[in-house]
Amino acid sequence: MRFTLRQLQVFVAVAQHQSVSKAAGVLALSQSAASTSITELERQSSCQLFDRAGKRLSLNALGHQLLPQAVALLDQAKEIEDLLNGKSGFGSLSVGATLTIGNYLATLLIGSFMQVHPESQVKLHVQNTAHIVQQVAHYEIDLGLIEGDCNHPDLEVQPWVEDELVVFCAPQHPLAKLGRADIETLSQEAWILREQGSGTRLTFDQEMRHQRANLNIRLELEHTEAIKRAVESGLGIGCISRLALRDAFRRGSLVPVETPELDLSRQFYFIWHKQKYQTSAMREFLELCRSFTAGVRRSDEIVLPPIA
Repeated sequence: MRFTLRQLQVFVAVAQHQSVSKAAGVLALSQSAASTSITELERQSSCQLFDRAGKRLSLNALGHQLLPQAVALLDQAKEIEDLLNGKSGFGSLSVGATLTIGNYLATLLIGSFMQVHPESQVKLHVQNTAHIVQQVAHYEIDLGLIEGDCNHPDLEVQPWVEDELVVFCAPQHPLAKLGRADIETLSQEAWILREQGSGTRLTFDQEMRHQRANLNIRLELEHTEAIKRAVESGLGIGCISRLALRDAFRRGSLVPVETPELDLSRQFYFIWHKQKYQTSAMREFLELCRSFTAGVRRSDEIVLPPIA
């Protein structure tokens, strides 16, 4: 066998970062060592894997064919290494989660997973839907938990649990007493919303376009907690997941506003690359997620056990 696992590891890192120097930094190698590894891999196989433009490297057609197989082989090699070292095969897992899922579900789910598999090493990346989709598509993370639609042709998308957005305001806001609002009323309010690229914003915008509503968007923020604080302070009204608001509604610091004309239901999804080898850690974590939501109608009804 002419290639080594180290050469494949460098190849994958360069493919992901499109840069030898960045790949070298990730792998704790010198730039010359990483460059030599790629050169030797191409020389030994008598083929070119990258198109080169200055310092930027991008996969050519053969490189694109090799990437998923290289990633799968490295994943399997890691499982073999863990078994030979007396571990259970649940060595590492990299999970990407969108903001609502990451803040309110993923950390608890990962905590439960690590209680069962204390030897495992889990990384959680919390980003918006668009970013998570790209990370999964480029093999940068193993698995994505997203709250927006995904139509990427290379990704497997499976529904997880239903979710619902809800319009909300501060207790002192006039809508709090009314308890409900029609489209005309909503169009007159100042809005504080998630940023473009988030699954929450996509669901909201799609429904508002359907209603042909023109909104006064005062603020766009990347974090649900920042939106909640801004709404509490009276800067406007918002719309985020009921899951993120259930404690605030229980305390009375924020108030839901019924919107009978709007359908703000959506789905949480699992995503992973169609060509990615599913490690035992991936399979077990997916099963854990499904077991937590078994029999649950909507995300805000999920009861997660406390982490000891």
